Amino acid sequence: MSILTVELGKNSYDIVIETGSLASLGGRCADAGLSGTAAVVTNPTVAALYADAVRSSLQEAGFNVVVIEIPDGEEFKNSTTLNRLYDDLLAGGVDRSSYIVALGGGVVGDVAGYAAATWLRGIPFVQVPTTLLAQVDSSVGGKTGIDHPQGKNLIGAFYQPKLVLIDVATLNTLDRRQFRAGLAEVIKYGVAVDVSFFEYVETHLEEILALESESLIETIRRACGLKARIVEQDEKESGLRAILNYGHTLGHAFEALSGYQGLVHGEAVAIGILLATRISEALSFCSREESNRITALLERCGLSVAVPAFDRHQLLEAIATDKKSRGGRITFICNQGIGSYAMSHHTPRELLVLSGLEA
Repeated sequence: MSILTVELGKNSYDIVIETGSLASLGGRCADAGLSGTAAVVTNPTVAALYADAVRSSLQEAGFNVVVIEIPDGEEFKNSTTLNRLYDDLLAGGVDRSSYIVALGGGVVGDVAGYAAATWLRGIPFVQVPTTLLAQVDSSVGGKTGIDHPQGKNLIGAFYQPKLVLIDVATLNTLDRRQFRAGLAEVIKYGVAVDVSFFEYVETHLEEILALESESLIETIRRACGLKARIVEQDEKESGLRAILNYGHTLGHAFEALSGYQGLVHGEAVAIGILLATRISEALSFCSREESNRITALLERCGLSVAVPAFDRHQLLEAIATDKKSRGGRITFICNQGIGSYAMSHHTPRELLVLSGLEA
């Protein structure tokens, strides 16, 4: 077992990483001072696998439990799903003395977290991520929200959980495509933040892909630790935290163009990382050798780095909606070699030119 603490003053919380930790959820929620009804928000796939175990753990700790299912998929991370969730919270008697448990991947965590931030002007919530992507990234740091038809994550709030509980055993039932997609977020940390972590993934990738418990716990622990230290310095993304968007500006754009169906998030991020290395190389932030090394690791993970066909005008529009856009220019996160970052500022068209997507 590994326990990390995200130090944010009165908003501090623990990240518990362990194989088989779902059984301890109820006791840990009680220890965190939570009370009342636990509204478990999940999706049908995860509910069939883990809802009973979560319900039992919470009930044994003395909580009343309501299980609420929302549709599975990024295309459902919207206001329609959110409003239906509000209806279910009301029907379930979830009041200000209650809390929400987000049981699932990134979509469940984002929607349930935003519901917690806004229901009755805010009730506590707990993250129980069951995908690699959610375990290493979206469950930590308090970013919650939904998508808008014009762009990803345009509606949301910074709202920290009371606890993040990661049961590594849930990865044994995760679809392999989703697992490999989660590795894109793992690689992001190594490329933009910590070269030693990049090297760890390079040398232990076979064990990670084989779901070897010790390597998985170490990978998740190090990724969460890197994110926690950044969030502690910049909780609401006023500066430093923006580096965690490495690979996401162009990745989000291609994800949106796919209608959130052709590419899953991590696959889009992998393409975004590839293009970010090209841009970094064009700006002399990294060498061709470093760019090739990053690309090789993505490919070893089974992630395609082929850029999808795109409509130039639509891609430019999608890039322009990036949350880091100011006055028509985007703060773009580059990799400075491997293990560090640099920030540059460009128009959407300049990014296409630097990435080689437009002559």
